[in-house]
Amino acid sequence: MPTTLKLGTRGSPLALVQAGLVRDALAAAHGITVEIVTVKTTGDRVQDRALAEIGGKALWTKELDRALLDGAIDCAVHSMKDVETLRPEAIAIAAMLPRADVCDRVVGAPSIEALPEGATVGSSSPRRRAQLLRLRPDLNIVLFRGNVDTRLAKLAAGEADATILAAAGLERLERHDVGANVPIEVMLPAPAQGAVGIESRRDDEATRNLLAAIDHAPTHRCVLAERALLAVLAADCHSPVAALATIVGDGLMMRAELLAEDGSAQVAGEGEDPAKLARELLDRAPDAIRGLFAA
Repeated sequence: MPTTLKLGTRGSPLALVQAGLVRDALAAAHGITVEIVTVKTTGDRVQDRALAEIGGKALWTKELDRALLDGAIDCAVHSMKDVETLRPEAIAIAAMLPRADVCDRVVGAPSIEALPEGATVGSSSPRRRAQLLRLRPDLNIVLFRGNVDTRLAKLAAGEADATILAAAGLERLERHDVGANVPIEVMLPAPAQGAVGIESRRDDEATRNLLAAIDHAPTHRCVLAERALLAVLAADCHSPVAALATIVGDGLMMRAELLAEDGSAQVAGEGEDPAKLARELLDRAPDAIRGLFAA
């Protein structure tokens, strides 16, 4: 068993907090030393354009993937909602921490309903944009990218009246008093929202065994189901899709919705089989939605 493990992470404040959670969990489980290695990603460097315009979710992972496959790090920690659905064969999702709050939070108003007529809301998420416009077609959605502090600074500077952030990130950053949760009945979250995953090389059995000890099986099961839905849809960064799986007894139940980019159309459903649910949603979807998915 290695006595020191190199854990790769992005350098944002939230990413470093999440890496610290993984480090502490591994230290508690095995008594080993974990060295946190910061890797600068393209997604962190380019902040003035929507993610979908500059390469999608791979911009959060490709540099960490390279460091992992080159042996510069032993494992990498990710916010699972930022990890593209199709991963390199040589990389395995080895563990996930217990999932945090899955809700979105509106910051700048007590609720979405309370936003003034024609309010400007900052967001870089196609899902949030579509959901907001479906709820409030009068809203003006503008691009907001950057880490939590950057987005809150833009809001404070008056670049928007409100923004939408993940409750999980705010909680992990101990921003407990920032924003108001939006019920999942109002805004269903992104697939894998609130989940932190750790990847390793598939052939590195020693590291995979270390990580298995900190894996939270219910979170892992739900997130893999949500990612399976994305795989069948062939969804990408342009695709407004929401999904949430929950454990029910020995089984699993998933809610999901697909939306038109402008919120003008929506199909929603639930089911136990992610692949079947994805196909059913596509079958019922109008062209304005179906055309956003490559399935």
